[in-house]
Amino acid sequence: MDDRLRKKTGAPLPQPIRADGAGATDPGPRDVLRDVQNPDMLVPPVTDAGTIPNMRFSFSDTHMQLNQGGWSREVTVRELPIATTLAGVNMRLTAGGVRELHWHKQAEWSYMLLGRARITAVDQDGRNMIADVGPGDLWYFPPGIPHSIQGLEEGCEFLLVFDDGSFSDIDTFSISDWFAHTPKDVLAANFGVPESAFAGIPTEQVYIFQSEVPGPIETQQVTDLYGTVPKSFTHRLLAQEPIITPGGSVRIVDSSNFPISKRIAAALVEIKPGAMRELHWHPNNDEWQYYLTGKGRMTVFAAEGSARTFDVRAGDVGYVPFAFGHYVQNTGDESLWFLEMFQSDRFADVSLNQWMALTPRELVRDNLNASEQLLDALRKEKWPVVKYGHAVKGSSGGKDEGGPS
Repeated sequence: MDDRLRKKTGAPLPQPIRADGAGATDPGPRDVLRDVQNPDMLVPPVTDAGTIPNMRFSFSDTHMQLNQGGWSREVTVRELPIATTLAGVNMRLTAGGVRELHWHKQAEWSYMLLGRARITAVDQDGRNMIADVGPGDLWYFPPGIPHSIQGLEEGCEFLLVFDDGSFSDIDTFSISDWFAHTPKDVLAANFGVPESAFAGIPTEQVYIFQSEVPGPIETQQVTDLYGTVPKSFTHRLLAQEPIITPGGSVRIVDSSNFPISKRIAAALVEIKPGAMRELHWHPNNDEWQYYLTGKGRMTVFAAEGSARTFDVRAGDVGYVPFAFGHYVQNTGDESLWFLEMFQSDRFADVSLNQWMALTPRELVRDNLNASEQLLDALRKEKWPVVKYGHAVKGSSGGKDEGGPS
């Protein structure tokens, strides 16, 4: 297997040997493709140390739930035990495919990846919402709010995030499941129709099913005596003006600009080639990440001499516990886009650079035996993404590349 791979690629086999000579060859049974994908796990930076648990998991390693009308897969504490605050579901619906009428005990936050979908919801006061969403759009349903999702002409794919690491999308409250487990005489009494009206109801949870593509949204509107929901359940994230720095861009969304989103906050981050998400930490909760495009590496600092580096790529979930220092580098030749998400109503981060710049110079110098060159380069302005080699104070701006594709 190793010889075949070497002949096919023309590249030498990666070996767990550091440039300083530490390590040795691995001639035994191994998954060479995994080693190629994870060079910083095979040969950790010399600064890595300690026993930090795994903080990365790929959706490609999850179970696929296949249905007529689409599929789903999820990353929860079962796949990534460190991820206790949030769980994620990647779902695809065909044209006309429906994620059936249902509700959850958890809040649902979603980012549209591809295509278009129609979503519906009704709140506790009988106010409804019917909306179409496309790439880069968000939706948020508070706990207990019933809703549905349906693929439009081109179908759709999206990421769902829930504010409970133990969540499973299969374990939800579905209308078909409730009908299947309610006596027909009770259903008849509830709706005021004969039992025969329920002859064709499902005998188990439907979950995802195939239907016809719905007509134009104006033909689907349902007049509501109580009006529509007062706070929008949708948000156009890519329409936001981004924070632009020399290394990329950031769009932050939380309850300050998406008022209904009280339990999940997020940032959409772009890291250009040769740039990195600066050294920082979050003072309010753990960070759950989803990588959209490109490849990179993330190093997490856990105090007490512990740090570990993970290689990441599109489709991966990353996780950083509360207050752990970390950074993300772009190791590819295209922009690395990813989402940072938090079980919180607000986004908050602390910049190492900004903290040092706003601390008395003498104190920083004495604490780190810092050079004058380093002290002169510190910035009072926060740059969430930095370009290697930039030591110029103040933002230089730059053209935003739009969004991930």
